[in-house]
Amino acid sequence: MEDKLVTLAIHTFEKAQILKTMLETEGIEVYLHNVNQIQPVVSAGVRVRIKESDLPHALRIIEDSKWFAQETVSRQDEDKKDKKKKILIPIDFSDYSIKACELGINYASKVGADVMLMHAYFSPYFPSAIPLGDTLAYQSSEERETMQNVLKHVQNDMNDIHASIEKKMNEGELPKVKYDCILREGLPEDEIISFSKEYHPTLIVMGTRGKSQKDMDLIGSVTGEVIEANNVPVLAVPENFPYNDLAKVQNVAFATSFNQRDLLAFDEFMGIMKPYKNNIYIFNISTSHDEWNEIRLSGVNQYFKKQYPEADITHQVLADGDLLLAVEKFILENHIDVIALSTYRRNILARMFNSSIARRMLFHTDTSLLVMHATA
Repeated sequence: MEDKLVTLAIHTFEKAQILKTMLETEGIEVYLHNVNQIQPVVSAGVRVRIKESDLPHALRIIEDSKWFAQETVSRQDEDKKDKKKKILIPIDFSDYSIKACELGINYASKVGADVMLMHAYFSPYFPSAIPLGDTLAYQSSEERETMQNVLKHVQNDMNDIHASIEKKMNEGELPKVKYDCILREGLPEDEIISFSKEYHPTLIVMGTRGKSQKDMDLIGSVTGEVIEANNVPVLAVPENFPYNDLAKVQNVAFATSFNQRDLLAFDEFMGIMKPYKNNIYIFNISTSHDEWNEIRLSGVNQYFKKQYPEADITHQVLADGDLLLAVEKFILENHIDVIALSTYRRNILARMFNSSIARRMLFHTDTSLLVMHATA
């Protein structure tokens, strides 16, 4: 049986090359997809792909690597830096990013947070990334659009978003919150991550592509890179998500593997969802024939109920067999609107982001993903 390829990570070209070299020194074959063949350095969302059989070994290597380890920041230090809650909403002016914008604004109103709408645009003229000798050839392939026109175009789009939000707030369709807008030039994922370190948001809300798009991944490459490379919780909202307000969400599921990191992630999860009265399901992310799953889930459920007595928390053991099929069945049967998990579980993230698997996940078109970055 042929050993299929899976997506291990989504990075900028430079970081993908570093990871490729690191894995190949350990005997793992690595393939880079989504690379700009003319100018590789300007490639956005490069996918690092490996054989599925090499996935456990590769994940262990990444976990042990200081270069790719998540940066950890003391929550106490963060609180000292910024006591005001902030919501960062990257937008690309698509319908699904507008939905994320509305959801983020409704959430900000609920928790008393400020909002920053951010758009990162990539200029067709990128002199810092293109060798001088290639600049003219690169420019001649474009439609003679100047940098001034590019900037004017994105400014007009941002003004349209601003006008639309103002109208909805004045007509009562959206709550009135303090918000601002910012434009950044560069690769979207790099600029979002960089600005996040400056702005210190408590939550990032991003729209994601659905299966109608050419790319069939569960999430878009930009959202995947932001999830992977920052330490702020990210709510990824697919274009077919039926709500623009988390208050309308009924069922939320939290994935656990019964370790200390998940307990920390659950605390962060409850902090985000605290303003709402959702039904919370806890489920295991192992489908091996393990009779202890029910016992451990029951114990975790009891622990969480003691910590959060007012929350409606139940647990359910996934069916044995293929993990993604079991997750799909669980979500469809329980009408789950949001799945929450920690980035520590890189194995399930890597598998969920694999395009060949995502084609089988019918639920991904209307289920949001909330990713925490808890550390032990």
